[in-house]
Amino acid sequence: MMQIRYVVSTMLFWGREHPLSFEQECQFLRSCGFGVELWPNIKGQDECRYERRNWPRLAAATRDMLVAIRSRTDLPTVEQWSEQIECAGMLGASIVSDLQSLRMPADSEPGDYDFAADVVKLAGRNDVTLCLETGPLPALKKAGERFESLKYCLDTGYANLDPQYSFKQYVDELAPRVAHLHLTDNYGRTDDHEPPGLNGGIARENWNYLLETLSKRDNEVIGAFEMCPCMPAVMIRQATEFVFDVLKWPNRPQVKRGDASLIYNPV
Repeated sequence: MMQIRYVVSTMLFWGREHPLSFEQECQFLRSCGFGVELWPNIKGQDECRYERRNWPRLAAATRDMLVAIRSRTDLPTVEQWSEQIECAGMLGASIVSDLQSLRMPADSEPGDYDFAADVVKLAGRNDVTLCLETGPLPALKKAGERFESLKYCLDTGYANLDPQYSFKQYVDELAPRVAHLHLTDNYGRTDDHEPPGLNGGIARENWNYLLETLSKRDNEVIGAFEMCPCMPAVMIRQATEFVFDVLKWPNRPQVKRGDASLIYNPV
């Protein structure tokens, strides 16, 4: 039976006029009962939070939290990959990456897997789970065939947008090795990262099919709420009401005792 735990992506805090500090972001998510999925940058800034000098702050802010990290997206070198893999190991985190960051060829493009092989070896040496985020389905399958240790991150928003393959095809093909989910919604036109449960978004039967299919596996899965269009407290409420009250997904995060009065207050 699938075991699932939940985090919220720091994408949630992008574009705030008066942003919280990183420590306040983590405190807010912890008070809601969630872990955190870290993105490498604050929106609009170039500094990578996985650089070694930032590790003490990352470790202190996320103490006792479930942590996942989204790989750098600036075509990281092997040395930069090594640094973020070590960071993930220090935090006890898995890493979600895409084809481009691993220099993996897309389905119709030439290329080799030598760079990716070096990264996969580094992840293995550090006991870090590496998850390939949803991209063109044939390319994901090829990558999975080449690297047995590679897991998948199934992004529900991406799977709802592919004109060639259906949502259920993504679920069927990737489910055996899914270790991470990006839980997001859209109207089928652009990946705008709305909270799950849109009226006219991903069909209810697809959400049910995803849970039913994964529930037949023994995967340990992190479900990451990846949302950005409105205020964080609103998005978390909307998403959790749909996923846990309507869809009846298991293991609802619980508000931490003593933190019930903590609210999002960007000052």
